[in-house]
Amino acid sequence: MRELLGRNLTYGMLDALGRAIVIGTYDSQTFPTEAELAKQHQVSRSVTREAVKMLTAKGLLSARPRQGTVVQPNSSWNLFDTDVLRWMLERKFSVHLLQQFSQLRVAIEPEAAGLAAMFATEAQLQEINAGLARMEAAESGFDNTLDADIAFHVAILRGSNNPFFVQLRDVVTTALRTSIQFTNRIKGRSASVADHAAVRDAIVRRQPDAARVAMKKIIADVLDLIDTVDAPAPVQKKKAR
Repeated sequence: MRELLGRNLTYGMLDALGRAIVIGTYDSQTFPTEAELAKQHQVSRSVTREAVKMLTAKGLLSARPRQGTVVQPNSSWNLFDTDVLRWMLERKFSVHLLQQFSQLRVAIEPEAAGLAAMFATEAQLQEINAGLARMEAAESGFDNTLDADIAFHVAILRGSNNPFFVQLRDVVTTALRTSIQFTNRIKGRSASVADHAAVRDAIVRRQPDAARVAMKKIIADVLDLIDTVDAPAPVQKKKAR
């Protein structure tokens, strides 16, 4: 119980400090010492030390001799760490960050779909089918649209049987939660089941090129939607009198 409590305190402090760093709390002030952090958060020095060590591993902090612990520029942050990505997505919403994530998806998911068409096992094909079935059920209110959509995309990453793509599933899951909620809110509806079915059909038929094209269409639609939101409003011309 004591070990569990200590772990919870550590992750609680990790989350609080990580969020504070990402939103810029320490941009204009020196990062506190371990003693100061322990006093501020009313935790032990060992809990503080472990949380700082974890933030250092994520690239948010660095410890230097005679300089103490300092906040790193965001260019040093590990964006493939799901905690870092979640903190970034949960701060003041950035359409630009969502656009950059979608550009990453274009580089990964179409190729993953193509690989799944070539290498997915029967069990993995069933998982992809199950993801699509969940999306269909969600359309009728029998499942969660967000979870179903994510399950479909993650199943394809697994079906690629490429260990590097498979390891991106947590990153894709974390970022898709924000991306899908954003696009659904703008469109006023959930993702197109027909477009996702086109990806599934191409994979099941072992047509890698068609699978890539179908997946690229899904993500291109997201990028187009982001462009419309990010575009400046047209200037209305004054009527001549």
